[in-house]
Amino acid sequence: MTSAASPGAEHSADPYLPAHGNGGYRVLHYDLEFDYRVPTNRLDGKAVITARAVQPLSRFTLDFGRLRVKDVRVDGRPAKFDHRPDKLRVRPERNIGYGSIFKIEIRYGGKPAPIAGRWGDIGWDELTDGALVASQPIGAPSWFPCNDRPDDKATFLVSLTTAAPYTVVVTGDLVTRRREGGMITWVYERNEPTAPYLMSVQVGRYEVLELAAGRVAQRAAIPPRVHTTFRHDFGRHGEIMAALEHLFGPYPFREYVVVVTDDDLDDPIEAQGMAVFGRNHVDGRRTHERLVVHELAHQWFGNSLTVANWRHIWLNEGFATYAEWLWSGASGGPSAAWHAAQWHSWAATQPANIAIADPGVDRMFDPLVYKRGALAVHALRARIGEAAFFAFVRSWVAEHRHSTVTTDEFRAHAARFSARPLDDLFDAWLDRPALPPLPGQ
Repeated sequence: MTSAASPGAEHSADPYLPAHGNGGYRVLHYDLEFDYRVPTNRLDGKAVITARAVQPLSRFTLDFGRLRVKDVRVDGRPAKFDHRPDKLRVRPERNIGYGSIFKIEIRYGGKPAPIAGRWGDIGWDELTDGALVASQPIGAPSWFPCNDRPDDKATFLVSLTTAAPYTVVVTGDLVTRRREGGMITWVYERNEPTAPYLMSVQVGRYEVLELAAGRVAQRAAIPPRVHTTFRHDFGRHGEIMAALEHLFGPYPFREYVVVVTDDDLDDPIEAQGMAVFGRNHVDGRRTHERLVVHELAHQWFGNSLTVANWRHIWLNEGFATYAEWLWSGASGGPSAAWHAAQWHSWAATQPANIAIADPGVDRMFDPLVYKRGALAVHALRARIGEAAFFAFVRSWVAEHRHSTVTTDEFRAHAARFSARPLDDLFDAWLDRPALPPLPGQ
């Protein structure tokens, strides 16, 4: 009998976060039920997790933060468990055979709080009057037990009950909303395979409105007092969606939701089918429209195509940054080539000490990963030409829809669209710290 305590089974295969994520099984579905009290920041939850064993299991682990676990059952039977911050260790009454599908039911509660990490506090966070969830890359366990690795995608059903004055927005399609007394239960379904870090909950006193008309349903949840400035700042969202669909292929989900919190945020947040902005990102001058484009582009690059592990983060951020440059040109602003020249000049002033295909865990979100990632995409476009480049991008997106990707897969896919080898280009732009010359200069 091989148990989940065997070498590597309690950990993911991610070289950047080896203690985060779990082996021995893959999750198929999360069914999450919550009761949330905003004034006290009290969250009571029940998680029913359906998983498949990929090895025989006598015990297994889940990522879970500091909420108190009350009860654990496996296939309906009480299970022994040990919960310490970050890991919930479970020993079922009966061993689980290889290939078996099993269900884990966990009841828990407490006051959720973000998880402290080298990138700051990440996860469930209180607002002045509500809550938000921003989980990239390690925050999902702050509010539900999970196998928190980007390559373990699953479907979700999320039910959250809270006081009637509050609107609840969860990543997914709204299935039902029912009122009982002064409480409303909101139920959302996420049918597309989703990494745990891309699930999000937003709770606030929001006005819900149509963001833009078009093939894709686009909604917004905003504080009523920013209505006028929001309408201006996000007034071109329908055009942005149409432009990105033209460039990258069909939007990969059923709808897109923008949330504006009634608090300031340092940076916008992307989740699956959702982006969250602070009120400071709405100023009536479209100052932050490039960020609107960036977060929408992540629905293709990051959410539908999710990195297999975090060393490949440039595939998310490089393409999302390049989308900003493409929209700039498409909307009558400076061209992508102009932006590439400006950012190449900036990159030339930075220390050449990072290889963007493997930046290291401390520099996953370094600006160079974003800008040099976009420059690498631009260099590929210059090498293979316009028609081949956009055919490649649309093919890359379509063939890997709702799955995970790596840099090696990206390189191999691009080679199919080039008349000559690309190894020299990718070696220079992705694998070496030295900044290559910008094509055409």
